[in-house]
Parts: sequence; C-alpha cells; structure tokens
Amino acid sequence: MQTALTNKLLTKLQPGTPAPAFTLPDAEGKPVSLADYRGKNVIVYFYPRAATPGCTTEACDFRDSLAALQGAGFEVLGISPDPLEALAAFAAEHALTFPLLSDEDHAVALACGAWGEKLVDGEVREGTVRSTVVVGPDGTVVLAQYQVSPQGHVRALRDELGI
Repeated sequence: MQTALTNKLLTKLQPGTPAPAFTLPDAEGKPVSLADYRGKNVIVYFYPRAATPGCTTEACDFRDSLAALQGAGFEVLGISPDPLEALAAFAAEHALTFPLLSDEDHAVALACGAWGEKLVDGEVREGTVRSTVVVGPDGTVVLAQYQVSPQGHVRALRDELGI
C-alpha cells in the first residue's frame, strides 16, 4: 500500500510545466531564488552529499564546463541537503564558482521530484536522487532527468542541450 508521502516521492517534473519556485541559502548564507534567474536558462542539479566521490566528480564536471554552459546562456545551481558549512568547504576545496544551495529539509528536492527511494550499497534508502532540471527563461521545465550517473552526466547534458 502506498502512502501519501510515497506518492509525492514519485512526482517527477515534466517539460512544459512551471518549475517550482524556491529560495534557498547559498554556501555563504545569502538567499538565492529561482526567480533571480528569470529570463535566463538555468541548470538546477541535485546531489546527495558534498565531498563524496560521485558528487565531487559531478560538481567538478559542472565547474570545468561552466564557461561553455554560460557561453551558451545557461547558469548552474547545485542543491543538496548539506548544511552551509559543508557547502562552503566543498566549494572552497574544489574551486566551485557556481552557487551551491542548502536544502536541509529537502522541501525543494521533494517539489522537484529529486527526493525518494534509491539503492545505496545494496540497501533501499530515502534521500536525494541525483537529478537535473533545466529551467527555461520563462520559468518552465525544459528538461528533467532523474537517477543520473555522476560520471559523464555533464557531457551527456551538454550534448542533449546542443552545447
């Protein structure tokens, strides 16, 4: 029997629908809203935990592709349930120059379909599902990808976006 929470966990964003509005603190505690990016394309990627191998691979890939992404008109936001201190340390250690946002209560991840059951070391756990949502200048979802692999994800995303 499914619970209401399980049903919410299964809700995925669809292209053409409005992206959920959010405001979250960045690594320095400054509020960042999706509305701040109105009129721009923005890649919002959700990752489980700063400084873990997969999350580091993905973040560094976004960092290394940032100039090309921005040159094509895309901004990048990373979101995890990490506290601000962990985000600040992660950004400093890996020279990440795009905003990392703290979603400690995972409300934004849940609203975006990036929170749910996942397989970790052979166990089913609830947490952030590595996901990417591309939001267009008008605030609608252009692309939503769930359960992505950190290895090669940014390259595949750039290919799909024609960058």
